[in-house]
Amino acid sequence: MDQIARVEGREVKLTNLDKVFWPDGLTKAHLVKYYLDISPVVVPHLRNRPLVMKRYPDGINGESFYQKECPEYAPDWIETYPVRHSEKVINYIVCNDAATLAWLANQACIEVHAWLSVLDNVECPDIAVMDLDPAEGATLDDVMDIALLCRRALDEFGLIPFVKTSGASGLHLFIPVVSEYPFPVVASAMRYIANLIVSVYPRKATVERTVAKRKGKVYLDYLQNGRGRTMAFQYSLRPLPGAPVSTPLHWEEVERKQVRPGSFNIRAVFKRIEKYGDILADMPGSRRSLGKLVAASGAGKAKESRLAIVTDPADSLGR
Repeated sequence: MDQIARVEGREVKLTNLDKVFWPDGLTKAHLVKYYLDISPVVVPHLRNRPLVMKRYPDGINGESFYQKECPEYAPDWIETYPVRHSEKVINYIVCNDAATLAWLANQACIEVHAWLSVLDNVECPDIAVMDLDPAEGATLDDVMDIALLCRRALDEFGLIPFVKTSGASGLHLFIPVVSEYPFPVVASAMRYIANLIVSVYPRKATVERTVAKRKGKVYLDYLQNGRGRTMAFQYSLRPLPGAPVSTPLHWEEVERKQVRPGSFNIRAVFKRIEKYGDILADMPGSRRSLGKLVAASGAGKAKESRLAIVTDPADSLGR
């Protein structure tokens, strides 16, 4: 089943719409419709950011692959931006409108992966991130405890983190920052925060890169701040059963442990937006300088920090 859709004056060819993409019967048509319906909320967050396509041509149970270079067959109205890497220049797609988002969905891009920087200053991110990933034996409540500790630590440096579900089993913290430091400096600053959290809560927090050594703990992945690394952005679908969505949260939901797996999916997200609006809409106006944190991370040792963070989050989280 193919058709031509007119989206904001553009013609978007849609193909194989009846192909099943999720085992519970959701098809490619559902994928395209979701991104068209969510585009007024998603596009402002993606604006002027290079994207990486992660394609699932046979749905979530089939093989997937990353594609950075915009394909030659893309319509001429698809915007691209050249970024030089060590060996070549890659022309990344930039999604500034709903038509591009629909075209990406038709390329079987279930997830929306974007750079943490914008075209005006592509070498310096305007978002820092902390990816909180529970290892075997760790719970979502553990992840929420770590997220709250991260928020307290970041607050000490004048930074305002926003939180969302990863769409899988963890949480993502997005920290809007002034675009003034290159990726390696931002990554070093986030490493400092991660090491600080581990130092005050070693029982449940880790930066151990070997998966087998993370058992029972939450991995604080600061390495996502590297140049060219991308994150599944807010409202991105994820390639998991039930079609979960990476969904923005209120911090109060984290404090009250109201976040539960399976609650945030393709069917529920629009009711949530209708109720709360876009929880991350204030991110652009919440950018703060990383200067204070960069200066601290240059000291190199989390133990030199004077942060008033308790050893065990249970002492301060009202439990």
